[in-house]
Amino acid sequence: MEFKTALFYVFSTILVLAATRVITARNPVHAALFLVLSFFSAAAVWMLLKAEFLAIILVLVYVGAVMVLFLFVVMMLDINIDKMREGFWGYFPLAATVGAVIVLEMAAVLLRGFWMPDTQAVISTANIGGTKELGKLIYTQYVYAFEIAGVVLLVAIVAAVALTLRRRKDSKYFSPADAVKVKRSDRVRIVSMKAESERARGISGNGQAAPVPPAE
Repeated sequence: MEFKTALFYVFSTILVLAATRVITARNPVHAALFLVLSFFSAAAVWMLLKAEFLAIILVLVYVGAVMVLFLFVVMMLDINIDKMREGFWGYFPLAATVGAVIVLEMAAVLLRGFWMPDTQAVISTANIGGTKELGKLIYTQYVYAFEIAGVVLLVAIVAAVALTLRRRKDSKYFSPADAVKVKRSDRVRIVSMKAESERARGISGNGQAAPVPPAE
């Protein structure tokens, strides 16, 4: 066995074990750290496949930005682990079914690749790790899929903001929509009030101060 093949099996084993601990760890912080380990292992596998650009992007984007933000959110929120795990076994049959279907699909793809290797495909994707070849494929052959993926991500971002937007009662809120609808006549309002009596104002008829009656 070559040294490169041995490294591939080592990193693949670490990746599978870390991914398993992501969904089985009770502490969400530990699960996030195992997910970071999974990303690094996947990046190492990409490096072995000579896809250096994808490996660097995986580390910089997911480990350097997404996971750091996720860790901050997990540590700042007071997550009730017991409440989150309620009803776990109720969803387990459906989750196990979906997982089994995914495993069968991946096994079918991998077994087909091992049994019937396509030499032409291997030669055409030999330099897929570079940015030039990746850009050509994304913006020529897979341009529609790339645009659809961008629209789906945009819709997901808008939906996430809409679902998490809540108005707090203990903070002041100013509606920009109401401010735009305001007209000039609505800003100043003249109110007609009845005149106060002279005795209530403490002024006599000749303009002098009226005497205050003695207290009983």
